[in-house]
Amino acid sequence: MARLVLVIGEALVDEFHDGHVAGGAPFNVARSLAALRVPVRFASRIGEGDAAGRRVLDSAVAFSLDVGSIQRDATHATGRVSVHEDGGGHRFEIHADAAWDHLQAVDTTGAGLVYFGSLAQRHAVSRAAIRAAVKRASCPRLLDLNLRPGTDTPELAAESLMLADWVKINEDELDRLQAWFEPDLAALMARFALQRLLVTRGEAGYALYGERGALLTRGDGVAQPAFVDSVGAGDSFTAMLLAGQSLQRDLVATLALANRYAAMICGVRGPLPADPAALAPWREALHALPAEG
Repeated sequence: MARLVLVIGEALVDEFHDGHVAGGAPFNVARSLAALRVPVRFASRIGEGDAAGRRVLDSAVAFSLDVGSIQRDATHATGRVSVHEDGGGHRFEIHADAAWDHLQAVDTTGAGLVYFGSLAQRHAVSRAAIRAAVKRASCPRLLDLNLRPGTDTPELAAESLMLADWVKINEDELDRLQAWFEPDLAALMARFALQRLLVTRGEAGYALYGERGALLTRGDGVAQPAFVDSVGAGDSFTAMLLAGQSLQRDLVATLALANRYAAMICGVRGPLPADPAALAPWREALHALPAEG
């Protein structure tokens, strides 16, 4: 029986120089999960009736993601992010006081896994709603620690880490956590009672650590010869990991598939393919993975 994945956080519009696409790390994860045919509930908040909000809803429907838990806000607009690109990389300008900053109570009924991030906690209102939901959920909790300007403080990181069982970060974020808290990986994980720590390394692949900082598995990077941008690559990796956990698939095999999935996303504009049908082979590969031992 597949476990329901509760995804909590921002839904917004990424504004590239050549067009706008729906985005936000939690929304990227939720749409991937829905397209991969994994049970998912996405809790977020958008502006009521604005163009960006309609773009978010249209994209959710296209990827077969239920919109029943996306709240509407009559006062605050749907979130926007200006994406500034430079030599294959990108810098995000995340605009303030969006609808997702005012997220209200989240339904955790039936959740078998919970995904939450740090960016959606930048405002006191959404922070309270997210933490209440995460604390209430009696299931494994995965934190995607995005240390963006405004949510890149040791206080917010520590408070979020204490709520998590699994954490996904990149190498730069790991360096910052070790500078803030514990230089030793084992001590860092012990300090926050983390069961698993997943470190994504871009072109260098990934590494998964267990209790006491033991390396459980690692994988090399997968080349993307038709590179477009890396927006959403980490989110796609996380989505495939959650999908494998939901379906109770072998963890090592799931991570290897997640690595290839992230490389594929680097070959499209934005965080997901424009046509959800492009994810059909990945859905088939996921469901064909061996069961966990």
